[in-house]
Amino acid sequence: MSAHTAPAHDVYDVVIVGGGHNGLVAAAYLARAGRSVLVLERLGTTGGAAVSTRAFAGVDARLSRYSYLVSLLPPKIVDDLGLRFAVRKRSVASYTPTTRDGRPTGLFVGGGEERTRASFRALTGSDAEYQAWQDFYAMTARVGRAVFPTLTEPLPARAELRKLIGDDTAWQTLFEQPLGVAIEERFRDDLVRGVVLTDALIGTFSEAHDTSLAQNICFLYHVIGGGTGDWDVPVGGMGAFTDALAGAARSAGAEIVTGHEALGIEPDEPRSVVRYRSGDHEGTVAARKVLVNASPEALADLLGEPAPERAEGAQIKVNMLLRRLPRLRDTSIDPREAFAGTFHIAEGYGQLATAYREAAAGALPSAPPSEIYCHSLTDPTILGQELAARGYQTMTMFGLHAPARLFAEDNEGARDALLAGALEQLDAVLAEPIADCLALDEDGRPCIEAKSPLDLEKELRLPRGNIFHRALAYPFADEERATGRWGVETSHAGVLLCGAGAVRGGGVSGIPGHNAAMAVLEKG
Repeated sequence: MSAHTAPAHDVYDVVIVGGGHNGLVAAAYLARAGRSVLVLERLGTTGGAAVSTRAFAGVDARLSRYSYLVSLLPPKIVDDLGLRFAVRKRSVASYTPTTRDGRPTGLFVGGGEERTRASFRALTGSDAEYQAWQDFYAMTARVGRAVFPTLTEPLPARAELRKLIGDDTAWQTLFEQPLGVAIEERFRDDLVRGVVLTDALIGTFSEAHDTSLAQNICFLYHVIGGGTGDWDVPVGGMGAFTDALAGAARSAGAEIVTGHEALGIEPDEPRSVVRYRSGDHEGTVAARKVLVNASPEALADLLGEPAPERAEGAQIKVNMLLRRLPRLRDTSIDPREAFAGTFHIAEGYGQLATAYREAAAGALPSAPPSEIYCHSLTDPTILGQELAARGYQTMTMFGLHAPARLFAEDNEGARDALLAGALEQLDAVLAEPIADCLALDEDGRPCIEAKSPLDLEKELRLPRGNIFHRALAYPFADEERATGRWGVETSHAGVLLCGAGAVRGGGVSGIPGHNAAMAVLEKG
């Protein structure tokens, strides 16, 4: 249905507030199970943060503008819903440029075991760091194989999950002590330590020895995806995934109306009532179950309840389109390989610690840490044929340690300053300025855009720009957190949270949508 087209009925089995990917997953499962389902989406299109956009005027390149890689999506969801959607493995894990003894060099992880071992040896002078790397990630892989299948099952108890993992050292490393302890015990090289730590800081403002273990939880979610920890590229861009989900939901009988903003939820038995607005019209619709594919803060607002504690976002997202890949100071590596995986910038262990201290003190990091990848190197279909033939490439930069508080007084000024600092760090490892490689839009403007946490809050209603909707939580049941059986329950029996703020939410996974649907179907 198009915007401003009223819902076909006044009563449904299920109303889903929000047409992001998790809401669409829930809609598809429930409609396939024979439930009458209505999805109310505030924006003019579905997809939420998982969309593909022509971000630059007159340029035929479809960028995954907000979320951009897939790790936690269970193949089970793709298979169950019969989605015509695919991901591709990146040929390279990572490349991290640095300077040693005055010589440009770097750490290359990819190209097979021997090539990776040789890169570790050339950088560190021995095989010790490579062996520590192999041992450490063999441990996280074992944890991933044990934990990942549980994400689409009822929440296990803490003791149950520990028994399932069956590795006391792994449990201690990831669940009991700050991650920095294990990193410093296992690795000696500052750059290697930093590469390991980065997965603990994606969208999470924390540091290696944070006693809250926020960094551990973030790290866990980044290494268990698919049971391997691989971060895959969505073929056709992220929007291909949400388009496939919307199609699956509609084919199963779900009704999706865009341009309809939920205003409030009156929870009751046997039916709750959802008030909505579409243009100048306001209306209501009732349902046995209401699923909210929005943040816990938005849920509280809809229910008229006190807002939960907010966890600020801590990243800057930069989208670029290049006429060509830049040349590197390290001439031993082909840029097509260096940028095919994750390209780490200013992410040594000491650099990450310094950037955290500066941001925690209220200052923009002097050397902003960030990581880059080029979607089009793995999936050129996001580029128009002419751009692809001319060698154009997309480039995504994700900056760390950029908490929302730094943008509160002057969002535009802080964003521009942080972007300039991040590009300066990138230029330091390039043989030419990145600005010389940028494509131009139809108005002659460079094809580059940056989004601060406050921009994401304004555009997507992410609380303080938090890409996870709230602080991530360990994937086990916790009575103190009142996690419920599936991690989606609220204090109202007829209202469930199916967004990223559910337990086991965060990332593009569909897991909260699946679990909310299972919670509904389990009740009959």
